[in-house]
Amino acid sequence: MGWKMIFAWILLAAIVAFGAWVRLAPSDPARWHRMPENVADKTFEGGAMRVVQAGPGALARLDKIARAWPRTRVLAGSVDEGMVTYVTRTALWGFPDYTTVRQVGDRLELYARLRFGRGDMGVNRARLEAWLAQL
Repeated sequence: MGWKMIFAWILLAAIVAFGAWVRLAPSDPARWHRMPENVADKTFEGGAMRVVQAGPGALARLDKIARAWPRTRVLAGSVDEGMVTYVTRTALWGFPDYTTVRQVGDRLELYARLRFGRGDMGVNRARLEAWLAQL
């Protein structure tokens, strides 16, 4: 077996190991089920925040939308607690993105961010806007 074949096998093993690590790395609710002190409408590298006046029951309605979203599950929280964090995984690699939603009075606060890497190509912003459009 030549060095090119050995390199190819090592590269393949590294890709498989990386994929397994991304998909199997545990999501710690203590780390991800949080909301920043100052939530405002903004988009940043790797995520976005939105604030809307949504009225009573908005969190329950948004919870139904989020749970129906592809590859999304609840990580922590509940509508009764007033805050829920969801994990949405990308289709190909299974990269986790975290979205925390909190209702304070009539104000609905949404905070979406990635876990791995720096940029998300706008997917967190797009997800927030899609959820809000359905709301």
